[in-house]
Amino acid sequence: MRSLNLDQLRTLTEVIELGSFSAAARQLNLTQPAVSLQIRELELRFGVQLVERIAGRTHATAPGRALVEHGRRILRDCESAEAAMRGFRQGWIGRVHIGTTLTALTYALPPILRRLRQDRPDIELLITNMATCDTVEGVIQNTIDLGLVTLPVDDPRLRITPLRPENLVAILPAGTPEIPDVVTPAYAAQHPLVLEHGRGAVNKLIMGWLAEHLPLPHTPMHMGTVEAMKTVVGLGLGMSMVPDAAIAPEMPDVVVRPLDPPIPCTLALVEHRDKPAAPALDIVRNALLDLRVPAFRKPVNDHGESTLRRYATTSSAAAAPCAQAGLPRPARPVAHIRVVP
Repeated sequence: MRSLNLDQLRTLTEVIELGSFSAAARQLNLTQPAVSLQIRELELRFGVQLVERIAGRTHATAPGRALVEHGRRILRDCESAEAAMRGFRQGWIGRVHIGTTLTALTYALPPILRRLRQDRPDIELLITNMATCDTVEGVIQNTIDLGLVTLPVDDPRLRITPLRPENLVAILPAGTPEIPDVVTPAYAAQHPLVLEHGRGAVNKLIMGWLAEHLPLPHTPMHMGTVEAMKTVVGLGLGMSMVPDAAIAPEMPDVVVRPLDPPIPCTLALVEHRDKPAAPALDIVRNALLDLRVPAFRKPVNDHGESTLRRYATTSSAAAAPCAQAGLPRPARPVAHIRVVP
């Protein structure tokens, strides 16, 4: 059986998207008879009707819709292949996929990405915002090249490099009466809580911290971003615990307090220990290692064991990938950002 004709697939897609043979012909710079011939040849090839006219407009039949869906994927793959070859011809050296927590993406990564974009336009960066457990699983499955995650993480297949010791702090509405100097689990449990979504590593750290006071008297409100949590707290709807990296001087509507006992939420870089070296990967890894603070610049073994024991808690649920933590995988990552030349 001869191979599919990409031009015919593109023509069918245009006919369905534009709703007429004549519009597709103008878009493709073809004659209308040429468009009709390509559709007819596709129908003869598969032995099914692919298009039909309803109220003066061309629509896909059920087989036509299925073929258009496959055709779009095939055409996207062809465009990606052409872009990759064009990139090699123009000096492109590779693509690196980074999975990152939203906190790291918001508060730590921007200067690194900006510098990479300016200094290394020959590297394509794909940034995916995702929960720590999903990033860990992606690195293990080799769908993610490098991950910025919240510790604890522990897996013998991973090389873990702690970058900066962060802690959670409590934020409360400015009008809250008699706010203590430090916030304890007993105090927090008595207030409405505004928390990260349930899949996040920070949420698991907080729920472990509150373990002796569960179930909570108030059902927590869950937000998708730290900024949303800060906004809701500023409106007086509850208190929250957020990474200290998210605290800014201009927060007049909230009061910040340390936690007792503290909750470390150390930012770390994870990568598969068997990942082959590549020029683009090495350049991006070294750029991310610039996030390290002096306390983490001392050598550690492949597991980062000494530093992990020093700075990270040991919650097994937070340390495990999604499947081990009993969490379903998301249908898609939260957000994609593609940085290309």
